[in-house]
Amino acid sequence: MSVIDIQRSHSLGQEKARSAADTLADKLASKFGVQSEWQGDRLMLQHNGITGHLDISDTDLRVRIELGMMLRPFKAKIENEIETRIDRVISG
Repeated sequence: MSVIDIQRSHSLGQEKARSAADTLADKLASKFGVQSEWQGDRLMLQHNGITGHLDISDTDLRVRIELGMMLRPFKAKIENEIETRIDRVISG
């Protein structure tokens, strides 16, 4: 498995961080078909060849995704897309 692990600090607070995570999940759904479901403060992410989660706190947002074999060649592209989207949603 190939792993993408991205962490960002933020000053949004818990409620706005959750809203930002929802926005990020919507973007991942439209771009990659990723499905998401909240389990407490963890947003579970699932798609063919992708499993992972997004954790939020008052000060941090962390995405950890495991890519299956078929998606390994696209790791850099997927990681870059996620980083870009995270940076956009936490900056406002």
